[in-house]
Amino acid sequence: MEPFKNKISPDLVRCLGLHIERHLQGFDRVSYEAAILAGLDKLELKQRARLIADETGKILPEPLDAKFHVLRSILHPLENEGVDRASNDEGIRGWGMMPLGMVVTDHGLGDFEKSFALLKEMTKRATAEFEVRPFLDKDQDKALAIMTPWAKDESVHVRRLVSEGTRPRLPWGMRLKKLVEDPSPTLPLLEALKDDPEEYVRRSVANHLNDIAKDHPGLVAEIAARWLKGADRNRQKLVRHACRSLIKQGHAATLTAFGLKPPEITVDGPNIKTPRVTYGGSVSFGIELRSSGRTTQDLVIDYLVHFKKANGTLAPKVFKWTKVKLEPGETASLSRDHAIRPITTRVYYGGTQAIGLRINGKDFGFSEFELVMDGA
Repeated sequence: MEPFKNKISPDLVRCLGLHIERHLQGFDRVSYEAAILAGLDKLELKQRARLIADETGKILPEPLDAKFHVLRSILHPLENEGVDRASNDEGIRGWGMMPLGMVVTDHGLGDFEKSFALLKEMTKRATAEFEVRPFLDKDQDKALAIMTPWAKDESVHVRRLVSEGTRPRLPWGMRLKKLVEDPSPTLPLLEALKDDPEEYVRRSVANHLNDIAKDHPGLVAEIAARWLKGADRNRQKLVRHACRSLIKQGHAATLTAFGLKPPEITVDGPNIKTPRVTYGGSVSFGIELRSSGRTTQDLVIDYLVHFKKANGTLAPKVFKWTKVKLEPGETASLSRDHAIRPITTRVYYGGTQAIGLRINGKDFGFSEFELVMDGA
């Protein structure tokens, strides 16, 4: 698999040089490209973007209007549906927006109106979700006043930016500390976008709410309960995705919003079928549930893998499993295989691990198995 950093490549640098040359008199294209390409290969993705942004900022004319005119002129004339669409002879788009957006934040923080007008065009050709954040950090009220009308923009990319750019804890992005502490300023924006016709936008709204849930779980539970009343399938999907972390945690008010009550069941298990698992294989387990309630129960069943850490302690990780409807006295038998294979986000350590269950937010069972690493 090609390294992700190669999204910002020498070809992109040369493409940038080509388009800047077309719109900037006296531009030394050879020196510009050489200054970037000399060190590009050794850098990671964001470092590459930073290098291009620094060198581009140096060669652009000093007045902000002239600087932004060049940046606007080199944009691809056509909007695209995804960030992977490559720049070409017609203009810059996709990953090329990353360094160009940095130029806007480097030089435009003194003029919100002009900067946001340019970022609005850039986001149509990829995204400006990272670039609006320094403006939000500097003057949240002014930035939100500019972005609020965008919730009704005809461009799906602009509407998504309203939600994605204001996420309190956007991955890879600057943390918006004011919105982490008080997310209320963005709630009207999420309200305006919750029934957007494009899933691309609704997915961003869900992720924004999931960010908020990390610091204000009760608030998100209240929003979920309100949004689920009379909700169509699209909004139900949005709310489920928004509450995914809270549901995994067994947050009581969130479970209530979804109509999930404390389970009235007896549980046999988890019963480990593979007590010794070799790294690269799977741990297999089964459970048997029996309803002890007097009414029909909807059960959301997750399982926890208690992974061994480097210090020998166990740390649980919750995984989604299934949903079950049980009538009074009814029994259900379920089984599952969980692969123990290499992934970039986890380091495995041999020894005792365990499986547990979480049903409608309540934990059941704890059964151990042994993980044998390669060569052990």
